[in-house]
Amino acid sequence: MNIDLILDIALSLVAVFMAIVLHEVAHGYMALRLGDPTARNLGRLTLNPLAHIDPIGTILVPVILAIIGAPLFGWAKPVPINPRNFRDPFRGMLLVALAGPGTNIALALGTVIFGRLLLLMVPQSLNPASVSFGVNLLTAFFALLGKLVTINLFLAVLNLIPIPPLDGSRVLTYFLPTEGRRIMLSLERYGFIIVLALFYLGVLDGVFEAIWRLGIELLGYRWLVLMFT
Repeated sequence: MNIDLILDIALSLVAVFMAIVLHEVAHGYMALRLGDPTARNLGRLTLNPLAHIDPIGTILVPVILAIIGAPLFGWAKPVPINPRNFRDPFRGMLLVALAGPGTNIALALGTVIFGRLLLLMVPQSLNPASVSFGVNLLTAFFALLGKLVTINLFLAVLNLIPIPPLDGSRVLTYFLPTEGRRIMLSLERYGFIIVLALFYLGVLDGVFEAIWRLGIELLGYRWLVLMFT
């Protein structure tokens, strides 16, 4: 395994970790604003990564996916939410669910704006292929920013799929009649298996391709040159 691959994996894991931790914290903050202090009382409204690590979802799965070159995703320990503290539990869960993907989208777009402004300060005469510590550091930084954009977009779209326990199922549940809500709750125990099956069968390949193309468009040619030279 060469140093470039190791660096790429490391940057990918940093981006994934930032995206999933902020995703979960956003759930907790929205719940707090709606009257549920459960996450705050349990010390989960923190950016301290140790409070959110799930050994499988935060470490093992992203590492394996990074090594085999598959689209990266993962999960942190879910932030505890008690919908009984909401004035309207179903509406509260809808807003809490949307807070996670919404934060990922905001992070992706914010990173694009920051990166493009930073690009304006990079001299046009800079040769990304030149071997120097400064250039290597710059390309690594833009690679990290680029991964933050694509991974946050990917996690936002993935989590909006209406299959339990993904956030999209909470959104769909809000609009369903009582019987539909019961069905969604009954699917909760099988949700992870269903999502894995969709991955394995390639049902989501078109979605991933669309996200990648959107990320490429948002980054632009010069950014991509800095990332991949």
